[in-house]
Order: sequence, then C-alpha cells, then structure tokens
Amino acid sequence: MKARHDIVNAVRRHRLAKDITQSQLADLLGVTRQTVLSIEKGKYTPSIGLALRLAEIFGVSVETLFQHNKESGNE
Repeated sequence: MKARHDIVNAVRRHRLAKDITQSQLADLLGVTRQTVLSIEKGKYTPSIGLALRLAEIFGVSVETLFQHNKESGNE
C-alpha cells in the first residue's frame, strides 16, 4: 500500500537511535502513540509545529527527518 503523501521520513530511525519507544516519543510530543506510528509509516504528515518539535527532540533539521520522495513521479 502506497503512503498517502509523497513525503518520506526518518523518524523511526532517529527514534530507535535514541532508544525511545513510540509511547515515550508521543509523551514528549503531546500526541498519542498511534499518531507517532502513523507518522513513522508515512500515513500522516505532521504539522510544521510538530515537525519542528520532532527535529528539536532528535537534534536534527526538519529536512533531515522529512524529504520529498523524488521517486514518486508526482513532481
């Protein structure tokens, strides 16, 4: 099943590198674990504010976490 958005993300990779569970990340963000799961699976693209908060938590830029999927063919 193709993701709803043409955005690929590295949230899961960064979360695992920091040894944080989905529930712990959800608590830090003030969202549900299901929201974190949806972001990681590419079913939900977070708001700018949430993306900024994720980048802050992981100590990276938003561009490091989220990129346009150049292979989608929808440019």
